[in-house]
Amino acid sequence: MSPLGATVLRIMLGVVYVAHGYYVYDVITSDALSAMITKRFGLPVGDFATIYLLGAHFVGGVMLILGIFTRWAAMANLPIMMAAVLLFHADQGFFLRGVIVDAARGKAEVAGYEYALFVLAATLAQCFLGAGALGLTKR
Repeated sequence: MSPLGATVLRIMLGVVYVAHGYYVYDVITSDALSAMITKRFGLPVGDFATIYLLGAHFVGGVMLILGIFTRWAAMANLPIMMAAVLLFHADQGFFLRGVIVDAARGKAEVAGYEYALFVLAATLAQCFLGAGALGLTKR
């Protein structure tokens, strides 16, 4: 049954990464993310980091769903999740909670790193497990 467990994890991680890539591209926008990353680090790395994030999430996510070079697809997403936990969410505390950003407009954001940490751990586990059953790439 272990190969089936790896398959469930692989497919769900792929769905999460594709959905997050779509969210970054369509809702946050790549220009806004690039500007945020550049401002956060004070270095002009935002464009590269945004392109890497979108590529790893979209292409890597589809590769995870299909079971194509699963370990490589998971490894491509590891630096993104490490950066999310350590550089963007670590100062927000462990637990997810809503934080009001603009009370006048009723806008809130989610803060906390427990979800990002969980996805990081699941991605690392996928690196160790491989594709599991039903992957298109065979050993």
